[in-house]
Amino acid sequence: MGPAVYILGTLTTLACGILLLRGYFRGANKLLLWSAICFLGLAVSNFLVFVDLVLLPDVDLYFWRLLVAAIAMTALMYGLVWESE
Repeated sequence: MGPAVYILGTLTTLACGILLLRGYFRGANKLLLWSAICFLGLAVSNFLVFVDLVLLPDVDLYFWRLLVAAIAMTALMYGLVWESE
C-alpha cells in the first residue's frame, strides 16, 4: 500500500505543477510560474521518497529529499515575496 501512496503523491504534485505551468503560459502571471516550480520540485521530492523507501531501502536519501523540498519551497517563497503586487 505504501508504494502506491508514494506514486500517487508524486503524480498528484506533478499534475499540479503541469497545470500551473499551463496557466502561466496562458496568462503570464509570474506567481503561477513560481508555484509551478515549487510543485515540480515537490514532485521530485516525492519521487525521491519512493526511490528511498521502496527501490533503494539500504540507501539513505533523507537529506536529498529535504534539500529538494526546501529548494522548491524557497522558490515559492521568493515568488510570494518579490513577485506579488
